[in-house]
Amino acid sequence: MQNWRGAWLSAIRLTMLSVLIETMNDEEGLARTLASLIGGAVEGVVRDVIVCDNGSTDQTHRVAEHAGCHYVAGGIAAGIRQAKGDWLLLLEPGARLSEGWIDELVAHTARQTMPARFARARGSRTPFLARVFSGNRALAEGLVISKRQATALSKSARSAEAIARGLATRRLNAEIWVAPSK
Repeated sequence: MQNWRGAWLSAIRLTMLSVLIETMNDEEGLARTLASLIGGAVEGVVRDVIVCDNGSTDQTHRVAEHAGCHYVAGGIAAGIRQAKGDWLLLLEPGARLSEGWIDELVAHTARQTMPARFARARGSRTPFLARVFSGNRALAEGLVISKRQATALSKSARSAEAIARGLATRRLNAEIWVAPSK
């Protein structure tokens, strides 16, 4: 079983993933998110991680540098331009991907389909009325999108949230622990 999985991942690695995390003064949340990506880096699926900063005054840049991330000032458009992967994973700082996300994401990108989002982890789901009356964050469940489509959207969108808003997406069969609201 393990040899089959390794061969399958090796064949799929042609479409590697760049992770983009847009942040401002959220060093603690960034560290939690980066920790959940370690498995993807070990498997060779995550090609690069780009922290797109919007003027942080805390130690966000140090967290990014210590983790080996690319640190870009100037927001999400600058990060998209620097991304090396054919597919992008946009995450909020503080979001954590649950076990099993790698296989699901690799399968999705291999099909070359539409953008996708993760399912909220059971403990991360908010009650229905709370969702209705609170502002729904379009990036709360993350966003997997082709670099080509993200580049086109970033010309008119000023943030990762704006890129994610209003997109028709597929739901991945993998979970995400949503970042706490600020």
